[in-house]
Amino acid sequence: MTALPMNRRHLLQLGAAAAGAALLPRLAVGATMDDWAKPADLEAARREAEIYTTYGMPDTWANYGEVFQRMAQKYGYTSQHVDTDMSSMEEIMKFDAEKNNPVAISSDIGILFGPVADARGVVPPYMPPSAEKLPAGLKGKDGGWVATFTGVPAMVVNTDLIKDVPRSWDDLLRPEFKGKVGAIDASGMGGTDMAMFIAWAYAHGGSVSDLAPGAEFARKLLPQMASAPQNTQTLERGEVPIQLKYDFNCIASAAAMKAKGVNAQVIIPEGTIYAPSATMINRYNVDKMNIAKVFLDFVLSDEAQIAFAKFGARPIRWVLGDLELPAEARASWLPDEDYANVHKIDDWSAINVADLAQYWVEEVTGG
Repeated sequence: MTALPMNRRHLLQLGAAAAGAALLPRLAVGATMDDWAKPADLEAARREAEIYTTYGMPDTWANYGEVFQRMAQKYGYTSQHVDTDMSSMEEIMKFDAEKNNPVAISSDIGILFGPVADARGVVPPYMPPSAEKLPAGLKGKDGGWVATFTGVPAMVVNTDLIKDVPRSWDDLLRPEFKGKVGAIDASGMGGTDMAMFIAWAYAHGGSVSDLAPGAEFARKLLPQMASAPQNTQTLERGEVPIQLKYDFNCIASAAAMKAKGVNAQVIIPEGTIYAPSATMINRYNVDKMNIAKVFLDFVLSDEAQIAFAKFGARPIRWVLGDLELPAEARASWLPDEDYANVHKIDDWSAINVADLAQYWVEEVTGG
């Protein structure tokens, strides 16, 4: 991940949100921001769905490809999904920058960035009917984003190259792993990296209000980090034989390695955390507001939640005890005992993205 310049805190500060919200974009003929309060028009949604553009929501991420496919089947339309991959903060900034010429309809964000999207004013006051049972903190106060599934910071290891597999975060500090561990940078743009940092804090006796143990560990881990990116190619070739990702992405990477005849193992380190992801929709894209409303509701449907589960993610409704999953949907899941010591964070709204990013810069990288 490219490091942010030293003014990153200013990028993350949200003090200008109210002023920015007053500068409303051009609206489609006949459309107003008030229309976000109305139910979705399904006929209009079918027309709007012809090209469905997203940021940070590729088909391969958490099985969104199947989610889009099932939604099209349910509502009877054909659609082309076009995605540009980017981090949570980049998505929010992109929505804001394009307010006068909106492009994307929706994005996947880490739960930490829901309040950031609210404060920036990039999500609409639309609460989908399916979000009724979600508790506060797992949806926007006025709608606009909802939690969808949880990931657990984990590691996937190429066991053809690493014979003595690391079992804990501290194992990554062993001398033989120098330059072999996937790089993490919690300086403010991506939810996965921030979740990793928080997981390290919990694993070493800290919490969301005490990140010091995580920072101490991160400083020790920096020399172990590889310079190459984390992906299936670098995992296979051994450029980054130990990669740090959410568990569902680790499971997908291990499956991809198996298909190539390469052995890989997924490890859930003790003391890691459950970290929810969320879907947000673009307030400014009024031309596509009906399909956006349909999608924000659909991601909490049985069909979408089961699709997430099939990929290895834990659907948010299942986590809350509101969904029974068929056995085949859990076929790729790791054993439940692997998650026996995973921490649950009750209030994600207590974590300020700007403060966390600045803490990483000051206490880990020495910026």
